[in-house]
Amino acid sequence: MKTKNPLFIGTFILTITGLLSRFIGFFYRIFLSKVFGAEGMGIYQLISPVLALSFSLTVSGMQTAISKYVANETTTHDYKTSFRTLWVGFLLSMAVSFGCMFFIYGFSDWIAVTFLLEKRTAPLLRIIALSIPMATVHSCINGYFYGIKKTAIPALSQLAEQVVRVGSVYLIYYICLQRNMTPTISFAVVGLVIGEAASMIVSVLAILCRSFHIFDGKIRKPSGSFSGSHLIAKYYQITRNLLHLAVPLSANRIIINILQSIESIFIPNKLMAYGLSNADALGVYGVLTGMSLPLILFPSAITNSISVLLLPIVSEADATGNHHTVTKTILTSIKYCLLLGFGCTAFFLLTGRLAGRLLFDSELAGSFILTLSFICPFLYIASTLNSILNGLGKTGLTFVYSIISLLVRLLFVFFAIPIWGIKGYLWGMLASQMVQTTLCTISALRISHSTACDSLPNIL
Repeated sequence: MKTKNPLFIGTFILTITGLLSRFIGFFYRIFLSKVFGAEGMGIYQLISPVLALSFSLTVSGMQTAISKYVANETTTHDYKTSFRTLWVGFLLSMAVSFGCMFFIYGFSDWIAVTFLLEKRTAPLLRIIALSIPMATVHSCINGYFYGIKKTAIPALSQLAEQVVRVGSVYLIYYICLQRNMTPTISFAVVGLVIGEAASMIVSVLAILCRSFHIFDGKIRKPSGSFSGSHLIAKYYQITRNLLHLAVPLSANRIIINILQSIESIFIPNKLMAYGLSNADALGVYGVLTGMSLPLILFPSAITNSISVLLLPIVSEADATGNHHTVTKTILTSIKYCLLLGFGCTAFFLLTGRLAGRLLFDSELAGSFILTLSFICPFLYIASTLNSILNGLGKTGLTFVYSIISLLVRLLFVFFAIPIWGIKGYLWGMLASQMVQTTLCTISALRISHSTACDSLPNIL
């Protein structure tokens, strides 16, 4: 019997690829920690807020908008409109991405000193700026393939990015050793740019192959004249629709990423207020974000894959009035995320210290893993329920809940770290995730209860 459930097939593809990518990335981080040390990892992790903000500004909302507006292609087979939507979204995002690239490259010293509070990140920013347009290209194309439920292409581009990135850094490191050169953390950033280029190439080849397949290898003009008022009106409507959805989504993501950036930047700063030196503060930050957290987040490849595909499934069920599916999805998600979360908590509690010593040669990493293990059930439930709530059109609620969670963490960053050190932040992570999960669960169960009540008259 063939399984044709798009949720099952898509989740399977994304989960397998996600686990494989994380597996590669996990050992890559072990390699980086051995070569560059905890302080080097801390400096490397500090550029993450700049990348996250640039992604939010350039393409995060547009990727979702493209995905939404090409989804009808699977039923209408209106390929020309889908490709026009992708093309318009691509041009809009690329215009912003080039502006972002030039700004980061030109003002890298100012960003490093004023924004990241670490001048050694300036050369890394100049390198990473080159990756922004490439990331925009493959993100737009991936949005198209997510919309038509062909998850294999985004999965393949993700895997290509990871393999090429890791392989290129290993190659650069090997060449340095052969020439008696000292490797620097800049090489890891160069590898990131090379990986983005590989992902872009895979995505571009995939969309070209699809266009040749659909249009029989011929470049056909859409119906009507390119200079006609009808076509201009059509492109205007596509642009308006995309911006109407993308701008609020991007604005929400930017606000969230600004708060996350403040959090990331001030953790080392407040660790120095606790009494650590600059090098020790960056080292602790590097151990937490570059070693312990990636291990804790490793199983979330499963829930992330489900979350990506739950949004359109739940949205469709809600639009057609299929309340039973909505209720069942909510309850099943909570059930299995709890099982996965408690299982991971038990596993990390039993193996945390050993993993820290064997994988990272760090007792501190093991200690962090033990504390962070309690976050697993809350983390997995929140990510899945967020996707369900977004699919039900409750994007405002999920945005507010994310803001509340981040504000809780920031309170711990500014007031707990100077008193208790990094333990204060770990407690803050647990508290904020508990708050977000509780809010998401209450909202989801309330919606489940109301939809069940709404369907009772039909049953009776």
